[in-house]
Amino acid sequence: MDGFERIWEEYDKTKAPELKERLILYYAPLVKYVAGRLSIHFGDHIEFDELVSYGIFGLIDAIDKFRLEKGVKFETYASLRIRGAIIDGIRKLDWIPRTLREKNKRLEQALAELSASLGREPTEAELAEKLNVSVKEARQLIKKASLMSIISLDEYLEQNQEASYQGAPSSHTESPEVQHEKNEIKIILKDAIKNLSDKEKLVITLYYFEELTLKEISRVMGVSESRVSQIHTKALSRLQNKLGRFRYVLYAI
Repeated sequence: MDGFERIWEEYDKTKAPELKERLILYYAPLVKYVAGRLSIHFGDHIEFDELVSYGIFGLIDAIDKFRLEKGVKFETYASLRIRGAIIDGIRKLDWIPRTLREKNKRLEQALAELSASLGREPTEAELAEKLNVSVKEARQLIKKASLMSIISLDEYLEQNQEASYQGAPSSHTESPEVQHEKNEIKIILKDAIKNLSDKEKLVITLYYFEELTLKEISRVMGVSESRVSQIHTKALSRLQNKLGRFRYVLYAI
C-alpha cells in the first residue's frame, strides 16, 4: 500500500472518520482513472464528471468493506467497486431503451448472417440495408448494443471477482485452463485486429494494451474525444464477431 499501510491498519481498527477521509482523498485519482477508461464507451451520452461522482460512492464502499487480512491489493478491489458504482448509476438513469435487448439480438443475427454470406465483416451500409434502417441508425444501434454489453457484463464481473475476494488467499496462481484461455484470446484478438483500419488499430492498441483513457487517446491522436469514441465503437463492432464467446474481454477494464 506504498506508505499508506499504517493508516490502513489504524482505520481497520478504529474506523475513524478523519482516516477514512484521508483514504478517500488519496485514492480519488483511481476513481478518475476508472471513469476515464469507461468514458470511451459512453461518448457524448454522459459527462465525465457524472461518471466520477458515481465512482466516488464505489470508492467509499470499497474502503468500508476492504479487509487487510485478505491479502488483496486495495486498488484491484476498489477498481471493481468503483466500476460497479458507475454502471449502477448509469443503469438507474434508464436512458437505454427497454427494447434494446431485442434490437441487439437482431443486430447480432444480421452480423452473423452477413458475415457468413459475404465471407467478411459487413460494412455499415450493408448492415443498415439488412436491418432496413439508415446507416446512421445502424451506427447508433451498434453503439447502444455495446453499452448494453458492458452493463450486462458488470454483473458477471462483480459476482465472480467478489467471490474471489471473499475467499482470496494471500498469493494467487492461475490454473492451466485460465492461462490457456488467455493465450487463446490473445491469438484471436491479434488476428482480428489485422483487419482494422490504421486509426482503429491505434485506438484499440492505446485503449486495451496501453490502457490509456479516452482523454489521453484524444491527445495522442490529436482528435476530439468524440471522434475517438466513434472510431472505438466502429472497431468494437468489427471485433465482436471475430472474438465470439471471448467478446467479454472488450468490455473489461
